[in-house]
Amino acid sequence: MKTDANVVHLNPVAAEQSPTSPVGRLPVALIHLRDKAAQQLKDALQTLFDNADDTLFEMADRAASNGEQNAFFEAMRDLRLKRKSIERGFLQEVFEPFATFNQYEVGRAPLGAVSFDSLALVQHDELEVSVALEAMIAKVMSRDSMAVRHLTTRLNALISKKLDDKSNPLGPAALCSAFLEACSSLGVEIKVKLIILKLFEKYVLADLDQLYAEANQLLVAAGVLPELKSAPVRRNPDRSPAAHDPAQQAGAAAGEQAGDSVQEVFVALQELLAQVRGRAMPRRETPADASPITSRDLLRLLSHMQQHAPAPVGDQFDLREQLEQLLSSASARSGKARMVGEVDEDVINLVSMLFEFILDDRTLPDSLKALIARLQIPMLKVAVLDKTFFSRGSHPARRLLNEIASAALGWGEQDDTQRGSLYQKIEQVVQRLLNDFVDDPQIFAELLADFLAFTGNERRRSELLEQRTRDAEEGSAKAELARRQVELALNERLLGKRLPEVVVRLLQEAWSKVLLLTCLKHGVDSPEWRAALATMDDLVWSAQPHEDPEARLHLLQLVPGLLKALREGMASAAFDPFSTGEFFSQLEILHVQAFQRFKRVMPAAEQDRTEEPAELVSDAPEAAGEPATLELSPAAALEVPAMIEVVEEIVLLAPGQIGVSAPEICLADDDEALLRVDSLRVGSWVEFQEDAEHKLRCKLAAVIKPTGKYIFVNRTGMKILEKTRMGLAIEFRRNAIRLLDDALLFDRALESVIGNLRKLKGA
Repeated sequence: MKTDANVVHLNPVAAEQSPTSPVGRLPVALIHLRDKAAQQLKDALQTLFDNADDTLFEMADRAASNGEQNAFFEAMRDLRLKRKSIERGFLQEVFEPFATFNQYEVGRAPLGAVSFDSLALVQHDELEVSVALEAMIAKVMSRDSMAVRHLTTRLNALISKKLDDKSNPLGPAALCSAFLEACSSLGVEIKVKLIILKLFEKYVLADLDQLYAEANQLLVAAGVLPELKSAPVRRNPDRSPAAHDPAQQAGAAAGEQAGDSVQEVFVALQELLAQVRGRAMPRRETPADASPITSRDLLRLLSHMQQHAPAPVGDQFDLREQLEQLLSSASARSGKARMVGEVDEDVINLVSMLFEFILDDRTLPDSLKALIARLQIPMLKVAVLDKTFFSRGSHPARRLLNEIASAALGWGEQDDTQRGSLYQKIEQVVQRLLNDFVDDPQIFAELLADFLAFTGNERRRSELLEQRTRDAEEGSAKAELARRQVELALNERLLGKRLPEVVVRLLQEAWSKVLLLTCLKHGVDSPEWRAALATMDDLVWSAQPHEDPEARLHLLQLVPGLLKALREGMASAAFDPFSTGEFFSQLEILHVQAFQRFKRVMPAAEQDRTEEPAELVSDAPEAAGEPATLELSPAAALEVPAMIEVVEEIVLLAPGQIGVSAPEICLADDDEALLRVDSLRVGSWVEFQEDAEHKLRCKLAAVIKPTGKYIFVNRTGMKILEKTRMGLAIEFRRNAIRLLDDALLFDRALESVIGNLRKLKGA
């Protein structure tokens, strides 16, 4: 008997490949796999484009309006022009993950991450595309999930990075994402985009069963986990006439589930249990004449326990011990010793070990563990009824447990457990199972569909709010960059200079707003920005003392236009009109005083030659019947303007900002804490230890690159935390951040059980 030939190796590392392998060095088998897959995908993509013209032409022929017809014709033209670039882009997206299999990528966002160069609110069109992609991926996984899972497992045996079915570069999720990215340059309407996706499903995804079969066979031939036994390759309807027979299809599906899947995982687990039973795992004492009860009798005992299980289930509740007591009572009543059969006992042990992992898992919030613990008996009953529970990732009971755990990932201990809709929904699911589940597993499919509808609605709401949060942060980042540009411009012109106080105040308080608005609307390379800077330069020059007679003439020509530009700019920035008037009154006095000084230092003959020109007038509108020429009293003309020297850098505060934040501690670029920050991906869930008693769970929603801010949101999509890269590194250094594992809970639990059994076998 084989020891673990049928065990799915969840964490193997091939001897010839280590995590420290030279960058880019791939095993020969992987290179062959990559090239073979690329060739098949390229051929399938060419078939797609060859048929796209005919499909779009037919759609145009059936169009209800000229506008709709033109849209299809434009799409045909666009597709022809961009066909080669789409093919190249798609294959490049497929090739790229292979190049980084033996690298540790830093700071790369996952597939589907938001680009902060072009943020926009989630629109209805995007939701339609998202729904279509989910349906396409689900269709492939429902058909080829075992082949994809085997391929992922074999890839993990050869590379240093951890893959799952979603990150498998040949998995349907990655291929759909690659195609969508490659088609991003197409300027087509949503209706046409959905048609193109449908063509991708028909001509590329429909043949993935062959790709997976050949890929697995290639790796098996190279000696990679040959013990994994795959199901026979499904043939497309156009290839196999027998596929049209529903009875044959149902029989094949049933045979696949009841045959290979069970042999693959459950039998292998039984073998491991058999090897550790009596040594590392205590063997139960049973009378020699004890007869095993049937699975049906076991289900009746479990149903009795299910109805009388304490709520909440405490740590002291031991399912195996409770079952042993019920068996003893039943034996005493019947006068005949009874025991659980070996197969059923293996199921009990496995489910108990799975739940031991689940209830010790730090990813699950403690406030929800008590609810999930009550699912142990219903899950055990399902496993007794259907052994594919251990092997089939799409099993409704297994999926329900995974979906509950995923939804609970962002649940915080501070959330109101009495009023939280998520808590109430999970409680409703648990109670329904405890009350209604006897021996018909169909209830799990019904509850799964209901729970997915609930979480889908919550997810759409949270994604919309999350997108708005990102948009707001993008806007804040642009404003912050603009403030930095304005600060730089002001400090370049004012720092170290001695100028009249009114000029410094006007530039810092008023003209800075004009510059900020100009920078946001037009950018720093625009003529508007250069004109605003020129106005500021002219004002600074006009406020400085000049002895040259030509400077007086220049000032006479400059002032009217300067005052006009200042007034128009401040009006465009909606600056307070009263403050504007005050500033202009003081500026006019300042400029007239400058001319008075010119008269005092100029020779009489020169003064006669340059009379006061008409241009030196107030920029304010003329009063009725009064000239606009500024008249100064002798005292005002002789008054010395208040002067200040700008010795400190000007810092502009954001609205609501009280003061400048203290400088952060700087770490070396290669500091381990910074590397951990850079490895965070958008969508990662983390837990912050705020103090000894309080923890905060949140998701990294955005990394705003221009400002270096990391934005975290709660499970509803609302922003609750903002950190800098260096600030996060400090938190990592003091162990105040813990990454939450968002991999599927049941799969992690099963992986842990298999690992523990192997350790026990070697003990």
